[in-house]
Amino acid sequence: FGIHAVLIMTVTLSSATATAWSEKDATEEDVYPPLWDLAHENLLDFPVRDNKIVINAWNYQERLGIYKILLKSSAKYFTAFGPQNFGNILWGLPLQHGWQFHTGRLADPSHATSCGYEDEDLLCISVRSWWSCMNYYLAVIPFLGAVDAGLFGQLQYQIEILPPEEGGADFCYSVADCWSRNPKLMDEWKAYFEVNNFTYFSFFSSFEMDEALGLMWRAHVSSIAYALPKFQDRLKYFPDPEADFSEDWANAVDFIAATHFSTDSQNTNNFQALLPPRMLVEEDVPPLISDFSPQQNRVLLLLRALHKANRLTG
Repeated sequence: FGIHAVLIMTVTLSSATATAWSEKDATEEDVYPPLWDLAHENLLDFPVRDNKIVINAWNYQERLGIYKILLKSSAKYFTAFGPQNFGNILWGLPLQHGWQFHTGRLADPSHATSCGYEDEDLLCISVRSWWSCMNYYLAVIPFLGAVDAGLFGQLQYQIEILPPEEGGADFCYSVADCWSRNPKLMDEWKAYFEVNNFTYFSFFSSFEMDEALGLMWRAHVSSIAYALPKFQDRLKYFPDPEADFSEDWANAVDFIAATHFSTDSQNTNNFQALLPPRMLVEEDVPPLISDFSPQQNRVLLLLRALHKANRLTG
């Protein structure tokens, strides 16, 4: 593959969001992540202990609450882009998290625990899941960056994120802790959430929206680039097709980011309809996966080819 092939595949992947599936009606329930109505929408909905707001980011509903609060707090800056905050470009984060939950990708892939499986553990997010760990850097880091940027105003309590049951050294848990461990990521997410920037973007020219998308995607790509080598060992718990798809998807984000793809509600929902509706297993060979749509099979092939081309071209 040459660079032209890479560009052609990138453009094809981006345009698929608009052509492969009909647009969803913004009033349909499935435009929201699972359990969206049950997620916290205010910081003080979380428990307060020792003058700290305590959040269990290893519970799906609580991690979803982080996203809901981010969307609610930034809604006023996106009113010109559609009703009900659907034009907010942060929708890509909770919708991707919801897809991961719905397709079983947040459950313990090693099956050593019941995390994500049994009724009482259904909302559990497993620290052994590659998807769970990668998503942490697209949930907690953006959230704490927004706290530090002043998106929520002056808080009377500090924020504390609870650690997982194992592997706690792979994560950070407060604004100060994350600045100490991940200053580049915190700086980039803080830059996106700076209230002065949001106020500037709220004048709503297409140029300024593109600038906002540029800041958001830069931070997004940095989060993935940082987390990818850190959680490489989690891929061993997956069947080979799922491990391959995970890496293919992480690679594709770089190219999607380069197009400044708008991750509003409609675009993200349309795009996610093209992604695998369940975990991939050993027997899955695209484009012959019978319970996947033709479009989903083609996207799997496209992501694989894009990843191979990217490696071959350096």
